[in-house]
Amino acid sequence: MKFTPLALAATLMFATAAQANEAVIRKALTQQFPGATIASVQKTPYSGLFEVYLDDQLIYVDGKAQYVFTGDVIDLKNRSNLTQARLNQLQAVKWDTLPLNNALKTVKGNGARKLVVFSDVDCPYCRKFEAELTKVDNITVYTFLYPIEGLHPKAVQASKQIWCAPDRNKAWDDYINNGSVPKNDGKCANPVEATIALGNKLKVSGTPTLIFANGQRVPGMVPAAQLEKLLTANVP
Repeated sequence: MKFTPLALAATLMFATAAQANEAVIRKALTQQFPGATIASVQKTPYSGLFEVYLDDQLIYVDGKAQYVFTGDVIDLKNRSNLTQARLNQLQAVKWDTLPLNNALKTVKGNGARKLVVFSDVDCPYCRKFEAELTKVDNITVYTFLYPIEGLHPKAVQASKQIWCAPDRNKAWDDYINNGSVPKNDGKCANPVEATIALGNKLKVSGTPTLIFANGQRVPGMVPAAQLEKLLTANVP
């Protein structure tokens, strides 16, 4: 594709203006929020706003950062949440960086499809998600035991006991389904503390959090039918 001199000039002017706006926005927000991490500033295609990824959240500002807008941007035509979709891109995880040996591994059918789940043993939504997983076939699930102690004080110890059981997958199923705690002290070599550190690094703030093979993450419990769609949409 060839640009005419006029079109090329317009493109360069637009790029220069966007860069100028970014500098202004960064300076203004740094003054207003000292210590905050501004990972990116990007022009959006709607309403002349700029998207700012600040301290792991998305906000929107005008070209001078005089006005800040928070909340989700919804595309009414497509009924899609543009903010969440963009967050999913920004917070994508490189699959090959995940220490899968520190997770419980469950293979169903041919195991071709891959899914990582950060799960808290005492999270009710995680238990609901486990029930939905029983309806999904041909999948390999890596479950990271990720207890959120502030919400579930006994979850750290229970996670360690599950990992230390002779059959970890059975211990997990028994605990999730009927609350049966494995009969051990949880003092074997286990990755629970390392998983907590990993989750904090990845900014996993709730459970279950799903990570698909292409790195896309989806927070929260999803029903089996939606999970099937997500597995199809998020192949590597």
